[in-house]
Amino acid sequence: MQTKARLLATALLALPLLAGAAQTPYPSTYQPVASGPVLIRNATVLTGDGQRLEGADVLMRNGRIAAVGPGLDAAGATVVDASGKWVTPGIIDVHSHLGVYPSPGAAAHSDGNEMTTPVTSQVWAEHAVWPQDPGFPTALAGGVTSLMVLPGSGNLIGGRGVVLKNVPATTMQEMKFPGAPHSVKMACGENPKRYYGGRGQSPMTRMGNMAGYRAAFIEAQKYRAAWDKYEAANGDSGRGRGKGNGGAEKPAQDLRLETLAGVMRGDITVQIHCYRADEMALMMDLAKEFDFKIAAFHHGVEAYKLADELAEEGICGALWADWWGFKMEAYDGIQENIALVDRPKNSCAVVHSDSAEGIQRLNQEAAKVMVRGERVGLKLPPEHAIRWITTNAARAIGVADQTGLLAEGKMADVVVWNGNPFSVYAKAERVYVDGALLYDRADPSRQPVTDFMLGQEVSP
Repeated sequence: MQTKARLLATALLALPLLAGAAQTPYPSTYQPVASGPVLIRNATVLTGDGQRLEGADVLMRNGRIAAVGPGLDAAGATVVDASGKWVTPGIIDVHSHLGVYPSPGAAAHSDGNEMTTPVTSQVWAEHAVWPQDPGFPTALAGGVTSLMVLPGSGNLIGGRGVVLKNVPATTMQEMKFPGAPHSVKMACGENPKRYYGGRGQSPMTRMGNMAGYRAAFIEAQKYRAAWDKYEAANGDSGRGRGKGNGGAEKPAQDLRLETLAGVMRGDITVQIHCYRADEMALMMDLAKEFDFKIAAFHHGVEAYKLADELAEEGICGALWADWWGFKMEAYDGIQENIALVDRPKNSCAVVHSDSAEGIQRLNQEAAKVMVRGERVGLKLPPEHAIRWITTNAARAIGVADQTGLLAEGKMADVVVWNGNPFSVYAKAERVYVDGALLYDRADPSRQPVTDFMLGQEVSP
């Protein structure tokens, strides 16, 4: 029989994150691992909202943060002495391809790009996520507790992304972050024009890219208007076939246009792979033309050129610390990019990975940004920089009301570090997901291994 605490945690996790998020097929079946209360005592705590608390405690109960502060007491709680250690929210990677481009990197595992036509908004990354990817537990060992898995960037509109809790599972649904909104992945620049132009198809140019986006959204506007008209007449928000109460025939369901209509309704976040400042500006105008909001530009090596505009529009910059120069549109990158995008007001700078290796050390990627920013005179202490991989990341993917912050009521996604997490020597010693200890560097029995890796020898 479930305990009252377990029932409460389940009920809390079932709450919707966004009022406009529609129920979808393939619902989350995620359930937090059962755990008792835990009190982490006497640590340096980075809460994720700019605070740094010395000698502070973090109390987790029923899968949630119950309290943060000095001198906490909790009868019956497991006490973890964190003297000399640091505690942060769990790291969130907003740009990952784990599960859709899993290890080993074989052609049979290449499930991230449905490059059959430039607009494939009908495909969902979650339908290709392989929970056996060995990258999930290695990311957990690096402190990553949640991640957004996206389709690749070969198409103008590549399909829907999915937010996952980084927990051992047999099915994608068991990892699916409850209530998190879907995203749509779009891509600017060289990738779509190179692939389709190389086959003698459109788009061959950046002109063709923009024309392709506009044509797709114009088509989706008509689809949305047809459904809005039908539902207004019939009081029916369903998507089934047949006639409604008003006798009118329902429009035929189109999965490709349904995603784009969801974007324009605000139910689906927009994540755009875009390197150059001029193209980001065009995409912001595209969003105004079709009345949708861009959640984040990803990669954006020239985002520093539009830092004020991004802050004004409330668009996150999900960026690499120092990748640049590997193709023409990446040529004008600078290592101060993220630090400059991090404006004083309303900005949302995020460090992302786009890498099965980089996701294991996002804390060190953030440390690179701190160093480069401080060299040009910016003040970027740990309590500020932690936002780039926690609070801001949660905002970019639409889950900031649930995680990314050590505050009462938030999911108890917590990492205990052996020292300053921005040191090159930093290691995640304990990783909690919804209050359950899922990784313990000192205990091999709490170091998850996927079924795929069972029986395989791994070098120490």
